[in-house]
Amino acid sequence: MTQHTDGTPAGGADPASVLAEASAWVAGLVDGIPASSWAGAGLGEWDLRALVGHTSRALVTVHETLARPTPATVELRDAEDYFLRVSELQTADPRAVMLRGVEAGAALGADPAGAFRRLATETLAIVRATGDPVVGTIAGAMRFEDYISTRIFELVVHGLDIRAATEQRSEPPLASLLSVAALTSRLAVRRGLGAELLLALTGRAPLPEGLSVLGASSKEERP
Repeated sequence: MTQHTDGTPAGGADPASVLAEASAWVAGLVDGIPASSWAGAGLGEWDLRALVGHTSRALVTVHETLARPTPATVELRDAEDYFLRVSELQTADPRAVMLRGVEAGAALGADPAGAFRRLATETLAIVRATGDPVVGTIAGAMRFEDYISTRIFELVVHGLDIRAATEQRSEPPLASLLSVAALTSRLAVRRGLGAELLLALTGRAPLPEGLSVLGASSKEERP
C-alpha cells in the first residue's frame, strides 16, 4: 500500500475496513428508500434507481478489475494518480455514463436494496481475500489497496448524492470521511488548487464557481 513520507498509509485506516464501513453506510441509505420512491428524482438525468445503480458500480468495478490480467509493474503511484489519469483519458461519454447507471439500476432487480447489500457483502469478502496485488485498471496498473481508496471515494460521494435525493440525515462513517477528505485535499494540491481550498476552508475566500478536483463533471463515472 502507498505510504506518505512519514510512513503512514496514504488512505489512513485499513482500506478494506473503511470500504466495509462506507458500503454499509450506503446500504443503509438504500434501505431507507421507500418502495414508491425508486422512480423519483436522483441526480441529473438519473432517477433514484439509476443513481443507486451507478453507485453500485463502485463495487462492481472491483470485480471487473480483478478479472483483468495481472500487470507486472505499477504505473500509478496512488489514488490521486488514478483520478488524474482518468481525467486525462477523456473517454467518458456522458450519455454512455448515464446509460450505464440506468442499466446498473435495472440490474438490481425487484429488490434493489437487497441486491445492493448482497453485492457489498460479496465484494468485501473478495477484497479481504485478495490482499494487495498489482491490478490493472482502466487508468493503468496500481496497488489494489490504492484502487480500493478510489472505490471508497465513489461510495461516499455518491452516498451523499443518495442522501440528498432522499432527504436522509445519516452521516458517513468517520474513517470514510477522513479517507475521502484526505484524498480530495491531496488531489486538489496536485491540480494546483491547494491554496484555493485552504483559503475557503479557513473562511478567507469562497471556492471558485464550478471547481472540481476531478477535472470534469463531478457526476462522471470513475471506472
